[in-house]
Amino acid sequence: MMGLGARSDSPSPALRERAQSEWAFEMGTTKFWIASFVVGFVFLVLTRSFITNEYFFFAGYQVLQFIVLATAWNILGGYTGYTNFGTGAFFAVGAYTAVVLHKLTSLPVPVMMLAGGVISGIIGFGMGYLTLRLKGVFFAIATLALAIVAQTLIVNWDYVGGSRGIYIIRPQYAPIAGSYIQYLYSLMLALTWMSVAIARTIERSTLGLGFNAIRDDEQAAEAGGVPTLRLKLIATTLSGALMGMSGAPLPYYVTYLDPASSFNLSYAVNSVAMPMIGGMTSWIGPIIGAVLLGTIQQLATVTISSALNLLIVGVVLIVFVVIAPNGIVGLVQTRWRARIR
Repeated sequence: MMGLGARSDSPSPALRERAQSEWAFEMGTTKFWIASFVVGFVFLVLTRSFITNEYFFFAGYQVLQFIVLATAWNILGGYTGYTNFGTGAFFAVGAYTAVVLHKLTSLPVPVMMLAGGVISGIIGFGMGYLTLRLKGVFFAIATLALAIVAQTLIVNWDYVGGSRGIYIIRPQYAPIAGSYIQYLYSLMLALTWMSVAIARTIERSTLGLGFNAIRDDEQAAEAGGVPTLRLKLIATTLSGALMGMSGAPLPYYVTYLDPASSFNLSYAVNSVAMPMIGGMTSWIGPIIGAVLLGTIQQLATVTISSALNLLIVGVVLIVFVVIAPNGIVGLVQTRWRARIR
């Protein structure tokens, strides 16, 4: 029997509940990373084992690339509410980082992807530090200006081809079995898995709660003690890094790289439209939007013309803004709640 004034060593109910919730979050996150890895690996093995048409891997690479770009954009644009039109800049920085490393070294593509992610992440951090005090349309214009400045620098940089562009000789043999396009497809699938897992982890974590607080009411979040500037810098850095990593394999994919293709408007438009169509408040929304729009564009490229891709994106975006302003995920959630009631 404890005497008066003696303190119990057992934790309070609030601390126990918090510890249990943290443990549940860690377990759920670990399970998702493992389960998503298994699903991705099985999908990779099945597609590479039973599909012999090279165009599937050529088109699949682009769809996977759009998933990464849409997911990366959604970390900043969807979770925190800051619209970014500078996707082309981060993507092209990753691509031209690979070009520089290709000319200077013989590093493998995965290392180039990592380098492209580091450089783009640093640029994202710098852009965030300089522009995140701007809000709304002013921030969007600043990110667009970043893309224009980056393109101007690349156009006048003769070492990477300048305005003429540069040819990249793709290795004759892939490091793993299969063609080199299949190898790039495998790398992009791995990057897609990592991007989606990171986005889902953020969404379910306290970091995601901070992002949502900024999106809902930044002034109230700052008054409530949320470190808004630090969280926004994390978002811009992580978003830029993933975009840069997705751009690094591009020179080996197209074998000819010029500023017009690397800074193509379609990257910025698709990275914004895909999360909006799929749903910006959930990690699965950008995946749905990217698969839907990416597949439609690939079918249009084969059957009609690739010149119609941006027109298709615009029409589909207008339709979904009218019938599902919160995206496909939001539409499904609304109807599900209505059915439960």
